[in-house]
Amino acid sequence: MISDGASVSFVSSAESAGVATSGAGAASEPPSALGIRWRLTFAFVLVAAVSLGLVATLAVIFAERDLSTLADQRRSDLTRSLVADAASAYNTGTPRWSDADLQPALVLARHTGAEITILDTNGKTVTASRPGVDRAEDAKRFPIRVKNTTVGTLVIRFSDRGIDASARHLQKSLLFAVLAAAGVACLLALSVAAIASRRLTRPISQLIATVRAVGHGDRSARVGAVDAPGEIRELAGSFDAMADNLAYQEQLRRDLVADVAHELRTPVAILQAGCEAILDGVTAPTPAELASLHEEILRLARLVADLQTLAAADAAALNLTLAPIDLGAIASAAADSLASRFEAARIDLHRSLQPATVLGDADRLRQIVLNLLTNAVKFTPAHGHIDLTVEANDDRVVLTVADSGVGIDHENMPHIFDRFWRGPNAAGLPGTGIGLAIVARLVRAHRGKISVDSEPDAGTTVTVSFPAWAG
Repeated sequence: MISDGASVSFVSSAESAGVATSGAGAASEPPSALGIRWRLTFAFVLVAAVSLGLVATLAVIFAERDLSTLADQRRSDLTRSLVADAASAYNTGTPRWSDADLQPALVLARHTGAEITILDTNGKTVTASRPGVDRAEDAKRFPIRVKNTTVGTLVIRFSDRGIDASARHLQKSLLFAVLAAAGVACLLALSVAAIASRRLTRPISQLIATVRAVGHGDRSARVGAVDAPGEIRELAGSFDAMADNLAYQEQLRRDLVADVAHELRTPVAILQAGCEAILDGVTAPTPAELASLHEEILRLARLVADLQTLAAADAAALNLTLAPIDLGAIASAAADSLASRFEAARIDLHRSLQPATVLGDADRLRQIVLNLLTNAVKFTPAHGHIDLTVEANDDRVVLTVADSGVGIDHENMPHIFDRFWRGPNAAGLPGTGIGLAIVARLVRAHRGKISVDSEPDAGTTVTVSFPAWAG
């Protein structure tokens, strides 16, 4: 058994022109790949700049706070050291400021950038690193105690040198380092963004060019292998698969026109010749002549009915009148209606039909059996045999049509349910090859499954299963 049908979408020339026009219109739009590239680059750099700016700001704020704390701590430590040096000098020998050696305290203050004045208990200046320190507004005073007795006062003022200068220098160095790092990071982000955006947009540009080529009518244009992330590779592969399918459908559409024209030519020619012969008086309108013309009309009607059935099934508009029905009885009636054809072809039909109830449309189920048997007869040589089986199997009802015909080549198996696909063994045989396509769609409409097992020159077995009716 061989299917001589193939899948095709009925698209009028006007629709095809509309598709081409749409493609051409899309092709006239300005390219967007460059814009995407620059947008991606700008987004990368913007994110990097904002992130680095935030990090730099936080780093400067926390560093300034820590440096201020450290400077305050150093000032406090220096103040305590100066107070301790002054108290130690006063406590050495005679407890009088006139005999105290305050030179170490002055040296320490000078080296640390501080200005100090030491006052006695009467507020008189004992020594000073610079005159007028005790009168400065920002000067701070700390008592000098010896054995819990206040013997004087340390007046200290921190200048712009020393600790403050070091803190400011450290802050400037840190800010410069942060800004330099941010600049380098932005340049690095720009470089990475340029490379990444180019890698992302290059396959997109290739895909756009291929889409435009297909839109202009070049059915052979393909994206091919692209060096891109997985999603874009999948998109390119999906587009190529779609383009392959479009090219296949286009070829099938051409084949459809040729096949339908071929199928219509013979009955139309016979009808035209017969009618002209009757009109010209060459042939008398005898019952036999009219019966011959009527047979050609029925042939045309069957072709139109098959096309309508297939179109309705494809459009999910097939109306089924579902009812519990015995599939064995349906198969038996269908086989009986083809008895004369089996006899003319000298083919034996073996039946094994068990009562098995399914929920289905009697007319459509009968059409399934008729199409399978007709297809089997077409490709089974004389003196061959066909086995028709119906049996209940658990919760499924299985219909099997097995023949001893020419079989199907393995490379043709994927196409047997395609509309209007004619296999190599179908050459010279009548039919448009939509029989198995109709069967497949009617089986699916009944929530059934269909499978085919075939070997060249060893026959073909078609198995159809339906859900059993539970009652």
